[in-house]
Amino acid sequence: MYRRFGEVDAAETSPLYARVAVALSESDEALRAIEAAPARKRHPTVILAALCDLALAGRAPALAAAYAAGDGDAAARAAIDALLRMTDSVVAIVVRRKVLTDETGCGAVLYPAIAEVARRVGANAVGLIDVGCSAGLDLNVDRVGITYSNGQTLGDPSSPVQLSSSVVGDRPIPALAMPEVVARVGIDLDPIDVTDADDARWLRACLGPDQPVRAARLDAEMALTATSPPLLLRGDAVELMPEAFARVPADALPVVTTTWALSQLSLEGRLRFLHSLDEAAAGRAVAWVSAEGVGVAPAIPTLGDRRASGHSIIGLAVFDGSALHAEAIGRCWSRGRLLTWLTGGRQASGSAT
Repeated sequence: MYRRFGEVDAAETSPLYARVAVALSESDEALRAIEAAPARKRHPTVILAALCDLALAGRAPALAAAYAAGDGDAAARAAIDALLRMTDSVVAIVVRRKVLTDETGCGAVLYPAIAEVARRVGANAVGLIDVGCSAGLDLNVDRVGITYSNGQTLGDPSSPVQLSSSVVGDRPIPALAMPEVVARVGIDLDPIDVTDADDARWLRACLGPDQPVRAARLDAEMALTATSPPLLLRGDAVELMPEAFARVPADALPVVTTTWALSQLSLEGRLRFLHSLDEAAAGRAVAWVSAEGVGVAPAIPTLGDRRASGHSIIGLAVFDGSALHAEAIGRCWSRGRLLTWLTGGRQASGSAT
C-alpha cells in the first residue's frame, strides 16, 4: 500500500510524500510502527499527515527542515526516525483525527447554485447550513471571489480568497449575485475550529509539505473564516437539523449544502437526511444544494450517467410544504475545479416521503 501510494498516487502531486512513502515501505521497523495504529488508520495519507503535524508543531525539527528544503532523501530518513521515536504520538494523532481537504473550496459550484435557488424561491436573504462542514470554510461562499475560464466572475473581487474553475461546454454560469447571508451553521461529527491552533495546524498538515499554492489558499480561507466564525454543531446531521433550522431567521430561505458528504452515509442514512429536510419544510420553504457522486444524493436525477463515472452531479432541490422539486443543474469534476452548467437541467417532482 505504501509503495503504491508513493509510486502512483503521490508521484505527480507530492514528490516529497512519494519519496517518504516508498522509504516507509522499505523499512520493516517503520511498517511495524505503523501497525501500532488501528487498521483503518494505517493509510499513508493519515500517517503522513500525522508526521507533518509533528513537524509543524516543532516536535520533529529534522523532518520540518527536510520538508522546507524539498530534500526527499533527507525527508525519508527524518520521517522514519520521527515515526520510530514518536510512535505513540503518531498513533494518538491518527486515532483522533481524519484527513481533511477543505482548502479546495467548493465556492465555484455553490455560489451560482445558491444564487439560482434563491432567485427561484424569491428569497432576499438566505441562511446557510453546511452538512459535513469540517471547518465550515464553504460557509464563506458569498465572501470569496470566483473566476471561471470563460471570463465570468462572481462574488467579491477584492476578497483575500480567490477561487477558479474551468467551464466545460459553451453554456454560461448564471450571472446572479447571491442574496444576503444572515446565518452560517455547520454540522459535522467532528468539526474543526480554525481559531484553535491545534485544529488549524492539522488542516495545514493534511495538505502535505510541498504544495505552497494550496497552503496559501488554505491560510487565506482560514483567516477569512476566523474573522466571523460560523456556528459549528457537533453530531449527527439528521438529529441536529431542527436546531440548525432554528438558527435561520423566519424571513430567510434556509439553504442546506452537501458537498461530497452523503457518500459517508448508508442509503438509509441518506433517506433519513432527505426526510429531515422534508419535515423542516412543513412551515417554510427549504432549499438543498448538493454536489455528490452520481446516484449518491437521493431524489436528484442522475441524467442517465453511470455510478462511479468520475464526475459528480450538481443538484438543486426545493421543499415547499408536501412538494419536492429536485433538479440536476450541472456536472463537475475534481471537486469543482471543472464544471458544466445545464440550462434547465433535468427535473423530478414529488414527495420526499
